[in-house]
Amino acid sequence: MNDVDRRRFLARAGRYAGAAVAAPSLQGLIALSSRSSPDDDPASALRAGPDAGYGELRPAGAELALPDGFTYTVLGREGSEMSDGRPTPRAHDGMAAFPLRNGNVRLVRNHEDRSAPGEAPQRGDPDLAYDPIGGGGTTSLEVRVTDDGSVELVRDFVSLSGTIVNCAGGPTPWNAWLTCEETTEGPSHGWEREHGYVFEVDADSEEQVEARPLKAMGRFVHEAVAVDPGTGIHYLTEDRDRAGFYRFLPEKPDELSQGGELQMLAVRGEPRLETHSGVDVGTRFPAEWVAIPDPDPDEAEQNELAVFGQGHERGAAEFSRLEGCWWGDGGVYFHATDGGDAGKGQVWKYTPGEDGGGELTLVFESPGTELLDSPDNITVSPRGGIVICEDGSGGNYLRGLTPEGRIFDLSQNVLNDREFAGATFGPRGRVLFVNIQGDLAPDGPGNLGMTLAITGPWEQGTL
Repeated sequence: MNDVDRRRFLARAGRYAGAAVAAPSLQGLIALSSRSSPDDDPASALRAGPDAGYGELRPAGAELALPDGFTYTVLGREGSEMSDGRPTPRAHDGMAAFPLRNGNVRLVRNHEDRSAPGEAPQRGDPDLAYDPIGGGGTTSLEVRVTDDGSVELVRDFVSLSGTIVNCAGGPTPWNAWLTCEETTEGPSHGWEREHGYVFEVDADSEEQVEARPLKAMGRFVHEAVAVDPGTGIHYLTEDRDRAGFYRFLPEKPDELSQGGELQMLAVRGEPRLETHSGVDVGTRFPAEWVAIPDPDPDEAEQNELAVFGQGHERGAAEFSRLEGCWWGDGGVYFHATDGGDAGKGQVWKYTPGEDGGGELTLVFESPGTELLDSPDNITVSPRGGIVICEDGSGGNYLRGLTPEGRIFDLSQNVLNDREFAGATFGPRGRVLFVNIQGDLAPDGPGNLGMTLAITGPWEQGTL
């Protein structure tokens, strides 16, 4: 990136500064996680006491249990007609909130539709779709938060179509959403186009955008993206049992179609390190990066680990199911959903170094389901608080973190056993938007995806 491009990028990154806040809660987890509890219960040192968080959860409606003083609004359900006349797609997943110039909030929302080829209806304008039989993509919502704190849906519409299995992604410093396909299927599976790519959606757009794959960012089982607002480097996670942690160095950070270089994280001196288990919380590894020679290999359609294999052969580290990631506190935090000795999740942090390497740290490891069950999406409030979405086996929670690193219950899905996804605070921090995912395909048991807005006395707690 030359000096002119860098200055232009940093100027535009100013709009994103609120998302790059410090994350003291996650730092606090290192000290608490590595400290033995008096009663030999590894969870007790990490569980918040009754005075932490916002208090006990109580039913607040048919969908959520919340602390006293908190309420929620449903902003739309799967199948409900949107402002463009199309039905709201299924499988609500990753999401981000952006400020609009009129003072309202734009939500860009993923749909992890796993319908078979041609099984899902056409979601938007076929002339702008990537694959005309793909049922995934994104929808955009404009939301107004009134002076009395109520939340109203202004309009909603399809903003990207023709992709499939849009699971997570991430916001960028230039007010765009990067949506990621969590599959590498293609024509041999019945699709008309190759899949497994990242696509960009302009959050300011008032209509559907043309779907163009960013192939230099790799063809693999994508999950989430986090952007360093200072350098424009993109960090990407991979949701497989054998997964890599990647970074993308773009030629021009705010013009990703110009290409760039994809790399995979390795631990210096420990080639092909397996991080799944046997790592003590607080352990710090010296990191380096290995190049991915072919980020868009032809064999990816039949071998979803084709990109991972290139990095692993060159010594890159192996993680277990990497999902949510977020930039904050000078680095990127990311979840290994079923990593750790108990298989219930790890939180890692990568901190860049001046030499281009940096440091990898195990920040937290869940000792069991009762504390944290399979962490997935993660978000940071404008005040620096942390919210983690669970993707566990049932009774999923939104978990909050105190500044000292103690975990508390923020909300419970009392409607069904589907996961929380896409938690994101509005730009002013007054509203937490979140999705209940719903069924991923039409042969599910009938759980509907939905988007909710949670409001309450945030200032009385740690978020």
